[in-house]
Parts: sequence; structure tokens; C-alpha cells
Amino acid sequence: MRVHYDKDEDILMIELARKKVDDAYETDQMIVHVTEDREPVLLEIFKASKFLKDLGKVVPRNLQREVWNKVYSPITHQIKSPRTRSQS
Repeated sequence: MRVHYDKDEDILMIELARKKVDDAYETDQMIVHVTEDREPVLLEIFKASKFLKDLGKVVPRNLQREVWNKVYSPITHQIKSPRTRSQS
């Protein structure tokens, strides 16, 4: 899974799989790109900051932490602080 946030447009893009997109469905808040078998491949969430804020109100905190760790843990392990880099 890959995650990208466009700060200027406030769009959160979540790539669920690297498969060929066949179709897309749009709602007020997002576009869901799907394969020929209707498997979701990419989510484009509009007004992402509001969406995440609202989501945080209904999703239990322990579940938020679990999801956050799964999404960002691999990323944070690859990022080194400036002090660590200069010592290498």
C-alpha cells in the first residue's frame, strides 16, 4: 500500500494494489478506481483533512493507532534524523 497527500489540493491518495484500473466510481467525497473484477485499486479522498478529522470522531482510538502504525511504520523506519545521517 502506498499513501500520498497533496497538500495544495487537500487530496489523500491511497494505492491499495498495483493493478490495471478498469473503471472508477465518484462520490461527493472520493473517487474509487477499480479493476475489471471490481477490486478497489486506488482511493482519491477529497477534502482529506476534514474527512480524516470526521473519521477520527467515529473510529476508536486504539483502531486509529493500529491503522496508523501499519501505514506509517514502514515509512518511518526508512527516515533517519539529520543527526543520524551525519554520523553515518
